[in-house]
Amino acid sequence: MKETDVIVIGGGTGGYGTALRAAGLGLDVVLAERDLVGGTCLHRGCIPSKAMLHAAELVDGITEARERWGVRATLDSVDWSALTATRDDIVSRNHRGVEGHLTHAGVRVVRGSVSLTGPRTVRVDSGDEAGDGWRARRGIVLATGSRPRTLPGLEPDGSTVVTSDDALFAPGLPGSVLVLGGGAIGVEYASLHRSMGARVILVEAAERLLPLEDDHISRLLRRGLTQRGIEVHTGARLEDARPYHYGVRATVRTARGETLELGVERLLVAVGRVPVTDGLGLAAAGLATDGRGFVAPADWARLETSVPGIHVVGDLLPLPSPGLAHASFAEGLLVAETLAGRTPRPVDYAAVPRVTYSSPQTASVGLTEAEARARGHEVLCTTMPLAAVAKGMVHGQTGGVKAIADRDGRVLGVHLVGPHVSEMIAESQLIVGWDAEAVDVAQHIHPHPTLSEAVGEVMLSLGDRGLHQQR
Repeated sequence: MKETDVIVIGGGTGGYGTALRAAGLGLDVVLAERDLVGGTCLHRGCIPSKAMLHAAELVDGITEARERWGVRATLDSVDWSALTATRDDIVSRNHRGVEGHLTHAGVRVVRGSVSLTGPRTVRVDSGDEAGDGWRARRGIVLATGSRPRTLPGLEPDGSTVVTSDDALFAPGLPGSVLVLGGGAIGVEYASLHRSMGARVILVEAAERLLPLEDDHISRLLRRGLTQRGIEVHTGARLEDARPYHYGVRATVRTARGETLELGVERLLVAVGRVPVTDGLGLAAAGLATDGRGFVAPADWARLETSVPGIHVVGDLLPLPSPGLAHASFAEGLLVAETLAGRTPRPVDYAAVPRVTYSSPQTASVGLTEAEARARGHEVLCTTMPLAAVAKGMVHGQTGGVKAIADRDGRVLGVHLVGPHVSEMIAESQLIVGWDAEAVDVAQHIHPHPTLSEAVGEVMLSLGDRGLHQQR
């Protein structure tokens, strides 16, 4: 039985973030990963999808240049092989960078499937019969991530029926696609395929897109997607899907009770993700999932389970952890510092920003209006369209800002839709995270002309100093 201070199971963002911080604090760390270090985010999710969405933005720019600005640009075609080669190069360079950081930090990476054999012991099976046994002196960190949720009777084949994990790697560009699921992943893939010229039908069972976001943002997003030619159906359900010639024949029941018979080249299933605990041996360590597959901590301040010394980060955590890569980094830092004997601040999940990288983008932080009211706040809200500021007119996209404050002036949430709002949310993260009051934020001058002026204006309005509107 080999020994180390910390064993991290899973090499995604939460896992390698934990490992790097723990090693930086002087702990001896083993990181066990059965696939590639970097996990879903680096290899199948965040990074490759955002690379493709950037390419989609360039394609959209050609259309905008010609139709709006009189720039006589044309798009001959999209070289799919060249596009994917650039995407893969970006992923590969990031992968080498992560591995280099781990090596430099002194983290030992062991390859193979891992199972718990006790509260502080694991077995790493790298293919040989015996496997390697490891004991953790300080603790074990579970960071095994998640996989796409599938639907009974609708098995992905990697070509005509795909999940979000393999959508980027399916062959070629489809002429038509039915996206099942209107959360962040589904919306992003719908946006990407539309930019690339496909007919896109987006179906969501909930009453609105991005059902966890503020309803004002959902409405603006839907308007923007519809203006781009995406067919959106909310409150709708897939009743049947089966192979049909070179694609899929699907039956969708709309919110109005209408039946749509759709023939598409590809069906993309984006109905959420489920935690990965297969073969992890939770019972051997005295642990169990919560019935939905999550491993809930007994102590959220330390992200420690009911078994002392076993901690959880990333997609294995239930709400309020949002299952986002940047949240898992914060969770990894917290756990590493806890294992090193420090007392870090708990993760403030209300201040974790949420971004959907579609066109238009959405970005938000803090409470929605409905959540604020449900928590008993006497709420003040103000909204402003991005087109009300000059830079918003320049971009010409659907968009807006909504800010929510308590009657005492404390800002509870900020919600954005429009171009580049993913790069604007950091300011609002600080506003919400530091419990700032709108009147104090309004003292800070936003540069003109910028999209960020809209954030400044809603803060002025909440503070009764609005130049163009009063709350």
